[in-house]
Amino acid sequence: MSAALEPGWLNVLEPEFEKQYMKDLKAFLLQEKESGTLVYPKGADIFNAFNHTPFDQVKVVILGQDPYHGDGQAHGLSFSVQKGVTTPPSLKNIYKELETDIEEFKTPNHGNLTAWADEGILLLNASLTVRAHEPGSHQGKGWEAFTDQAISQLSKQKTGIVFLLWGKFAQQKAVLIDETKHTILKSAHPSPFSAYNGFFGSKPFSKTNAILISEGRQPINWQIS
Repeated sequence: MSAALEPGWLNVLEPEFEKQYMKDLKAFLLQEKESGTLVYPKGADIFNAFNHTPFDQVKVVILGQDPYHGDGQAHGLSFSVQKGVTTPPSLKNIYKELETDIEEFKTPNHGNLTAWADEGILLLNASLTVRAHEPGSHQGKGWEAFTDQAISQLSKQKTGIVFLLWGKFAQQKAVLIDETKHTILKSAHPSPFSAYNGFFGSKPFSKTNAILISEGRQPINWQIS
């Protein structure tokens, strides 16, 4: 699996692939495949978050829990779905907040966030795979240790990253982040169940850009074509 990783990420995460938990995870995924179980995303897309946002280019991190489990949705980026698939409710709410937060933002007709990943936003799920139509089915199999290590390495080796932690699950990852070197912006999750409890009106996108500009860095172009 390590060969599929962007070189900068491979440099910091390669030791993880030799650890027992990753060997166990690989065996589990092979067992899923051999049993005919449908797993999302497809193998080539599992590490898309890392490969679209190289380690040395990460400016922002948006954390999700696990991939979408519906047909054709997941492609390795948190909150993102492939073009041609209905935009999920949480992402619709993200777009709603963007329209009020970023004056020039216009909601696109799709939910593919690859443009954000290419802008330097690491769209990272805690678990990188899931069984089709079984949410959370690959939690506790080892992915969390791997993605926690990714967050920890960003915290240790980089400075000035903005971490957007939406909801309780993401906010539990704050312990991995050195707040003397990075900024954490917390709010409710954009899910329809919680968006009105503090996500709407939190202005995470303009706040992120203000932080980047204050540090002399290029702000994020949030518009998606």
